[in-house]
Amino acid sequence: MIERPMVIPAVAADGSLFPIEKLHAHITGQLHLAISVFVFDGDWVLLQRRASGKYHCGGLWANTCCSHPHWRETVEACATRRLTEELGVTLPLNRHLTVDYEADVGGGLREHERVTLFSASVDRNQMVLRPDPQEVAATRWVRINDLQREVAQWPEHFTPWLRIYLLRFPDLAFGYPSDCPRQIAGDVR
Repeated sequence: MIERPMVIPAVAADGSLFPIEKLHAHITGQLHLAISVFVFDGDWVLLQRRASGKYHCGGLWANTCCSHPHWRETVEACATRRLTEELGVTLPLNRHLTVDYEADVGGGLREHERVTLFSASVDRNQMVLRPDPQEVAATRWVRINDLQREVAQWPEHFTPWLRIYLLRFPDLAFGYPSDCPRQIAGDVR
């Protein structure tokens, strides 16, 4: 496994950034920066099941890739880096909305993220994945409509943030509407 600094950018009340230890941010629920990547092939989206050894939400299905930038790393650089580290692919990414959300992720930990969403479009039949087994237990392609049904039927199989994205952005596969609210409130756990 690649060693990564455990210091990420947190967001102060005035909007400025400051460094914080990642685990401390999750224990205290401090607002911090994050990225989420969605790779699409038409109405299909690539999911990953998080490795069971992850310190939260291990074994749950999530979007293609999600992570936190290192302190002083841009969200764009983080999205590209983590897609390569987790799945062994480098893709041109499109930057979309930045949204805030909070969610209980179990074990006394909370996500409170200002997350920038990215997407990529590919031909899944031409895509070769090389998942890092310490990060990713499995991958699969699923149609967005089928994913929405699965999440409704078995929410406990999916990460809280993926459930939030599907609840708040039901047309995710068709782009990010400009009139989506910036703030996402509530807890889906």
